[in-house]
Amino acid sequence: MTQSFTPGRYIGIDLGGTNMQIGLVDLDKAPGEAAEHAEVTTSRKLKTKADQGMEHVLGRLVGGVEDICTEIGIRPSDLSGLCVGAPSPVDPYRGILLHAVNLRWKNVALSSLLERRLGTRVFLDNDVNVALVGEAHFGAGKDADPLMGVWVGTGVGGALMLGGQLHYGKFFSAGEIGQTWLYPSGPPGLRTLEQVCSRTAIVNRLRAMILSSHDSKISELVGGDLDKIKSKTIGQAYAEGDPLTVEVADHAGEMLGTQIGSFQTLLSLQRVVLGGGLTEAMGQGWVDRVAARARKVAFPDSAKALEVFATMLEDDAGVLGAAMLAAQRLGDPRFESPEASLQSL
Repeated sequence: MTQSFTPGRYIGIDLGGTNMQIGLVDLDKAPGEAAEHAEVTTSRKLKTKADQGMEHVLGRLVGGVEDICTEIGIRPSDLSGLCVGAPSPVDPYRGILLHAVNLRWKNVALSSLLERRLGTRVFLDNDVNVALVGEAHFGAGKDADPLMGVWVGTGVGGALMLGGQLHYGKFFSAGEIGQTWLYPSGPPGLRTLEQVCSRTAIVNRLRAMILSSHDSKISELVGGDLDKIKSKTIGQAYAEGDPLTVEVADHAGEMLGTQIGSFQTLLSLQRVVLGGGLTEAMGQGWVDRVAARARKVAFPDSAKALEVFATMLEDDAGVLGAAMLAAQRLGDPRFESPEASLQSL
């Protein structure tokens, strides 16, 4: 990666439906040089509390930024810039969040809202886009082109980079692999990749089967409270060879690999990076299963050389990538500052 960026002090934000991670990143290379290394120097991880409404979430986000700035002795307006990765398709040029299902936000001028409150330049992108940028510069995606990211957690998100640049497409939906259909004739709620392969889908399937008298170590791990099944629970049961967990998780891995293999046929990728909370919890064995299925499906034979790597940066990917995007976009005329407004569209 050699794309020019503006050195300075940036904050990257990974905004999720459950948690938000806010981190300060110093990028001090000269313009035009490649940043080979970066780290999150100060961070905050907060509950999003989306159920309390948009104003409450924005208040928590702004408060987290202000807290970090106070700790290091600066004001938010002293920052070089800030970028938010949001769980939604976005219009990155106008800073508009289009439809965040987990947050229940639609057509929100998020960049403008935050610029007015923080007094610094704010950029916006999709959460998997910013994570993939982080991996491309500092992690498992370095020196790969074309590159795709697939993040498996509460949902399934995707991102695509061509020629070292994020590819959005005409309608800003490029890379959204989770919303592609696996089972067109399936019942409602069991048709898309996300509805079959996400952590949410796996938890729902495990819960239903356990309640239908299928034995599983999961029950023991959560003390009988099936509402407490998390990614780590699934990963532990999988590592210990629990038959039900292995069956359900491997099926999800096979379906995920099938869709990635189909994308490989379409896009002729060099590498796919797998990330997200479920991927991290499941470990390398599950990643290898996904990769094997993707290579089996890919056409022609030469496309089976697809590389599938697990995230290297894990939780820091989104924060580092968001900071790098902010640094790249300062001075780029395609990302002119939006008109300040406190109203969603």
